[in-house]
Amino acid sequence: MIQVHLDQTMMALADPTRRAILKHLSQKEARVTEIARPFDMSLNAVSKHILILERARLVHRRRLGREHFLSANPEPLIEAADWIDEYRRTWEERLDRLGDYLQELQAKENINKQRKEKKNCRRKK
Repeated sequence: MIQVHLDQTMMALADPTRRAILKHLSQKEARVTEIARPFDMSLNAVSKHILILERARLVHRRRLGREHFLSANPEPLIEAADWIDEYRRTWEERLDRLGDYLQELQAKENINKQRKEKKNCRRKK
């Protein structure tokens, strides 16, 4: 089930309009019309973006009479950050091992180079 939520979160975050809506909502609760105001698109188009954010659980809707108030839900972002962090740690470990290996190779190369230089110096004498 977590994979489905993660997929929905990533898909919702893939669009710059939805990221802008989420940023706005992370600062304060707002009505749909207030959210739509800065965008050069129809209210219907903004509503579709909001629906995708709601399906991804990134936005909560609260109804008060005819008014609809939206607010951000950080939980899916935390889940996505945790998932990303797992892979970050894995790749950091792999890159650290690669770095160690490259240092070993460099050290061996330097030793071989020094040996060759010593041989060349002895031959010249």
